[in-house]
Amino acid sequence: MPTLIRRLAIAVVTVVFLGGCGSGGEASSGTTSTTTTTAGSTNSTAPTAVDTTSPPTVATSDQTVVARAEVDVVDVFDEETSTEPARRLDRTTEVTGELVFVVEQRATGADGRHLVQLPVRPNGSTGWVRAADVSLSSHDYRIEVTLGEHELRLVRAGEVLIEAPIGVGTEDTPTPGGTYYLKELLQPPEPDGPYGTYAYGLSGFSNELESFAGGDAVIGIHGTNRPDRVGTDVSAGCIRVTNDVMDRMVEEIGLPLGVPVTIEA
Repeated sequence: MPTLIRRLAIAVVTVVFLGGCGSGGEASSGTTSTTTTTAGSTNSTAPTAVDTTSPPTVATSDQTVVARAEVDVVDVFDEETSTEPARRLDRTTEVTGELVFVVEQRATGADGRHLVQLPVRPNGSTGWVRAADVSLSSHDYRIEVTLGEHELRLVRAGEVLIEAPIGVGTEDTPTPGGTYYLKELLQPPEPDGPYGTYAYGLSGFSNELESFAGGDAVIGIHGTNRPDRVGTDVSAGCIRVTNDVMDRMVEEIGLPLGVPVTIEA
């Protein structure tokens, strides 16, 4: 089912939009978008959040379990039995107002904790969250990225749905290998702009860029206004696909958040 687009309903938002991406035909360190909005309206300079809510289901062994925050602040513990949280993640500060995790180990009861992948530095971080603070859903999608072959594959239950060429990071700002997940979906204000029609933010970050414009250098998968450069080393760490590929993933397939993204360096 296609996802539903919804507008941000907040007073003032400053977005460091996919800081690890190149913002034009050449690699760059990112761009900042600032806007003033009212409930139900957004001016032309702000990315629009996209609703990727999926109904809770019971996962089978070949599916990914996703935890969605149901409280404003999620306590994250280093150990399952830790008494004090090591960090707190605030979903209200996220661009989309959503905070999701991929679950590595489910709690044994309602009062237990899930071991989850975290959208924080360093890449690959995990932590324990209270089962009571999140709701669970599951899906059978995954994305496989092979940097050397400049290729992205979207797979569902073993079936390849999309196989497409990609633009990747340059030698100076390479796309980091590893396993991440889709943490947010944004709709850039201009479909013919450098981020194309849609952009997924990943749970990973550039290893070369510590920060940009006051925010962290998030890597992402997004469209482009330079389809001629797809298939080359062009970005500051993000993965670029043509707009028709992004449109298919978002509008036709309706990928949920929490889809694992494996990047083979």
